[in-house]
Amino acid sequence: MGKSNRVSRRVFLVSTAAAVAGCATGRRPRIRRVSPLEKLNVAGIGVGGMGKHDIGACASENVVALCDVDEKQAAESFKRFPKARRYRDFRVMLEKEKDIDAVTVSTPDHVHFIAAMTAMELGKHVYVQKPLAHSICEARTLAKAASTYKVATQMGNQGHSGDGVRRLCEMVWAGAIGPVREVHAWTNRPVWPQGIPEPLPAQPVPDTLDWNLWLGPAPERPYNPGYAPFAWRGWWDFGCGGLGDMGCHILDPANYALKLGPPSSVEVLHQVGNNDQTGPTSCTVRYEFPQRDDMPPVTLYWYEGQDKPPRPEGIPEDERLGEGDNGSYFVGDDGVITTGCYGGGTRLVPAKRMRDYTMPEPTIPRRSEHHQDWLEACKGIGPACSNFDYAGPFTETVLLGNLALRTGKRIEWDAEKMKAKSVPEAAQYVRRKYRRGWRA
Repeated sequence: MGKSNRVSRRVFLVSTAAAVAGCATGRRPRIRRVSPLEKLNVAGIGVGGMGKHDIGACASENVVALCDVDEKQAAESFKRFPKARRYRDFRVMLEKEKDIDAVTVSTPDHVHFIAAMTAMELGKHVYVQKPLAHSICEARTLAKAASTYKVATQMGNQGHSGDGVRRLCEMVWAGAIGPVREVHAWTNRPVWPQGIPEPLPAQPVPDTLDWNLWLGPAPERPYNPGYAPFAWRGWWDFGCGGLGDMGCHILDPANYALKLGPPSSVEVLHQVGNNDQTGPTSCTVRYEFPQRDDMPPVTLYWYEGQDKPPRPEGIPEDERLGEGDNGSYFVGDDGVITTGCYGGGTRLVPAKRMRDYTMPEPTIPRRSEHHQDWLEACKGIGPACSNFDYAGPFTETVLLGNLALRTGKRIEWDAEKMKAKSVPEAAQYVRRKYRRGWRA
């Protein structure tokens, strides 16, 4: 395992400029052009957990470097790619490994932005796990940076590459249920502890973990296994709760099919256990979206934990909606469509309506597997389907639900100014602060 070497002034300035958010320098980095027949030099930042899957999906390329702050979590990836050079600090890796073409970022949410931004500033293509960023400002800045630096990007909401979400779009656009005025989306998350109002007590840091690097830009606090490696999603300093974990999957069909754009307002109808440290154990959030071209205004409801949506009128009690624990359904003037967590199992309900229904002809191009879609984009074969032009604004929408949860107030959203009207305390969550050493 490579040591956390001193970060050079060049990389420090790049990563700290990134941390200011609003920070793309505008300098165009050199990007190596790779033909479809060549192999990319790929590196992984965070290669345990979901990162193991993300870097593993790039095995067709040259995996040249692996970075993880936890040797134990990264062990399987280290074993799979024994020739890849190992690092703990992604800034050191990006400084030393001059030939990297593309990077997967699969860290906890609070590191997504700085890792991705540093890589893009240096001319690297990036695949970033969902949610794209930890704050709304970070999501917007990443989208702007991707446009500035002309790198290939993809967010890890893999359902966006699937056929199911495309079938749903084609059904909605063909008028299968008429104009859609309401969407209900739900998840069984959190499946980790939340509703914890105080920091956890200090415990010894495992020898395999660099806790300081794991914290990265987050406020300093003592290590406890209740934060890492698994339960960080529930802690506001590190994760984005149930919305951050599943919203970029479950809300994607609605965002895509209904061409949502930014909501006009978001408010919490119910929540249990939310506090300054962790998210709620259950909640219901309502988004209002204005008319979009010929699509009418639509209300979207998000449910977590024990909060569940009402059953649509006329749907038998024994007929499953979505995938059961996760999914969504769309209410139109002429019926209801339901779909699963990743857009799979799209169908009209009740089930008898599907027996006589003829699916519309495909109109949306089908895609490769999600990682492969990005790798093709890195080689110049069109943009990836969930590139940051799409993923950035969509992540903003998802995270606006957390803005309402954290303030406990109705958010009237000014998207252009990135501001919650008449809720000044929301600003601290729109643009977060960074720990010393991780900012200019």
